[in-house]
Amino acid sequence: MIDDRNLGSGASSTMTTTSPHDTAADDTPVTRRWSPGGCVWCGSRTDIEIYRDEPRCGECREHENTIDAARRFIGMYGLRPLGGAVTSDDDEELEHRTAARSARAALDRVRLPKRPAAADVRKASARAGASAAVRTTPSRAASSAPSGAVSTVDVAVLADRVTGLLEQLTAIEAGIADAEASSGLPARARLSDLQRQRATVMSTLAALEKARRGSAG
Repeated sequence: MIDDRNLGSGASSTMTTTSPHDTAADDTPVTRRWSPGGCVWCGSRTDIEIYRDEPRCGECREHENTIDAARRFIGMYGLRPLGGAVTSDDDEELEHRTAARSARAALDRVRLPKRPAAADVRKASARAGASAAVRTTPSRAASSAPSGAVSTVDVAVLADRVTGLLEQLTAIEAGIADAEASSGLPARARLSDLQRQRATVMSTLAALEKARRGSAG
């Protein structure tokens, strides 16, 4: 569902800005207004489908799905929640975190200043009926699951990730040995960084083992 913390209520929402999802258009201000059948997040009437019981446009759904995919990945491996600094020693985790941050920023840019009242949205959907332009499709099961929920774990994927992390750990251990044999501030700084990387890899390996045991049990 849409986060209501920063959204108000009203039968229609207006603001003067550029069109949703259109950053290449001219600079002429246009009035954005929610109307029955439009996306309740940005007001667009393009590619509307029911998403989590609300009419949402194609681009907003795509951004929401990107964030959901990152949350599922984070939950599957027991990693720190989304938000904060986008940093990770794991390329796949970094990719998910970066994509989720970009998707959230895109949603924030096109968000209407006030959310249409839920009652108005329900009435509009009811009036539209089966012949409406809005195509009702069930939300993906994973999207409605609580953040961090894991339904199934692909054992082969886990094995591949473990193999990659073990190779990374071997390289880190070699770097630590070199740093310990050296002296001076640069060597100590590198040693500290490598030890941090090792702790991160070990934590991820522990999370993967936990996920593997959960799938086996």
